[in-house]
Amino acid sequence: MRTWFLSSFVFLSACGGGPAAPAWQSNAKSSLDAFQQAYLRGDTRVAEAEFALARRELASTGNAALVARAELIRCAARTASLEIDDCPGFEKLRADAGPEELAYADFLAGRATRAAADDPLSRLVSAGVEFRRGRASPQTIAAAVEIASAQGWRRPLLTWLGVEEKRAEAVGDAAALERIRRRITLVRGG
Repeated sequence: MRTWFLSSFVFLSACGGGPAAPAWQSNAKSSLDAFQQAYLRGDTRVAEAEFALARRELASTGNAALVARAELIRCAARTASLEIDDCPGFEKLRADAGPEELAYADFLAGRATRAAADDPLSRLVSAGVEFRRGRASPQTIAAAVEIASAQGWRRPLLTWLGVEEKRAEAVGDAAALERIRRRITLVRGG
């Protein structure tokens, strides 16, 4: 996901030695990065404020495709945390989205496949899409827990631990259930 974002927003950084990029570009990129980190940490208030700022900066260009791309970034972060919806912010802008945005929206909706990039967020988004499609194996779930844990991403970690908890309950694995519940309590600050 991050690779898709960075490669598609290459224009957001000024080229060395050339004229300075417009402020909206660096402001939007900075705010989208801050949104992702705050969202994944579980800081909803900061995440919403940063996303609103990024959206405002992008909207100032009058380019709906840029705003649509930002909405997909928000949907991808939500998908990584298993907060799955129909990406309403993107859907309002679908008519102005380009082929790459439409393909990514189809991927997030589980209607298309896409190879995950090697960064942690891309892998977590892919796991979320697999979960949405009903194809998340126990290995996928365990990998998602470890990715979120290694990055210190509280929101998706708690969600994926909740999935593991339900699986342990379903199979009657009392030892795993207790271990998972201790971990959830620790993450929640208990």
